[in-house]
Amino acid sequence: MSCTRLPDKLISFEVNMSDGVSSVNENAVENVVIVGSGPAGLTAAVYTARANLRPLMIEGEEAGGQLMITTDVENYPGFDHGVTGPDLISVMRKQAERFGTRFITRNVDRIDTTVRPFKIYVGKEVHLAKSVIVTTGASAKWLGLPSEKKYMSRGVSACATCDGAFFKNVPVAVIGGGDTAMEEANFLTRFASKVYVIHRRDHFRASKIMADRTLKNPKIEVVWDTGVEEILGNDKQVTGARLKNLKTGATSELALEGFFVAIGHKPNTDLFKGVLTLDENGYIKTKPGSTYTNVEGLFAAGDVQDHVYRQAVTAAGTGCMAAIDCERWLESQGS
Repeated sequence: MSCTRLPDKLISFEVNMSDGVSSVNENAVENVVIVGSGPAGLTAAVYTARANLRPLMIEGEEAGGQLMITTDVENYPGFDHGVTGPDLISVMRKQAERFGTRFITRNVDRIDTTVRPFKIYVGKEVHLAKSVIVTTGASAKWLGLPSEKKYMSRGVSACATCDGAFFKNVPVAVIGGGDTAMEEANFLTRFASKVYVIHRRDHFRASKIMADRTLKNPKIEVVWDTGVEEILGNDKQVTGARLKNLKTGATSELALEGFFVAIGHKPNTDLFKGVLTLDENGYIKTKPGSTYTNVEGLFAAGDVQDHVYRQAVTAAGTGCMAAIDCERWLESQGS
């Protein structure tokens, strides 16, 4: 590993005006820029700020990640009566700010990792950084129904592990046919009175072992060849779903109190295609037991590199790891 000290100031920096860049902060090179602002990013901010690295967080225009659309969080340690997702993010953000983290509520357009320091394009501005921690997260895939948004956190969820305990002794549905849908459905049988698995085809895409486990579970009923036309509800919560058989065209209504969408997640890695090594599903690959990516000085934490657990607490844990990895890397560079 090179031990060349990275510059604290940029002596000269030419701006290509054809890129639409109008200003560059020529006097300061950030020790670390954190891209993304969920639990992973905010934890990384707390740790790097306490290490006196004065982190700059570019939190995005939809700051806070998936917790911002989560009403109740009861499984995050330290909150014995639970906490809302937005309140948890607010507390974490205030803590990061108290230790000196600075925030920009804009989206990153591009990161140039071919030069040192890295160039991070935000609108018409360029920020320079010795290191970058990527915590852009992953987004659940949705059906795209207006009623889906209407009843978000009022019966509609994309995470059975997060929300399953709120649906004790009531009927729920899981939408999907892959391994994730099978896992969600089987998990929900611990709480729900009945679990319907609604799938558009006449067979699952899931692995045989997961499909068999679902089909053999007495609390699960599979609704084949069926799509969801609308999620039904009242002023407070989901009450059912209007379904359509895709072979016969027949419509029906199913009484439900929970509606779990399990058609996959999309990691927010469009910025890093062709820059970082991604797996077949687009998640950033990190070196085993660390948050190092294939680019020296660039680290990844949270759901953007975790397709297995996808929990707020595990994201925070890897945010801590990224901060420590980053701090030690900067020290090795003489920074």
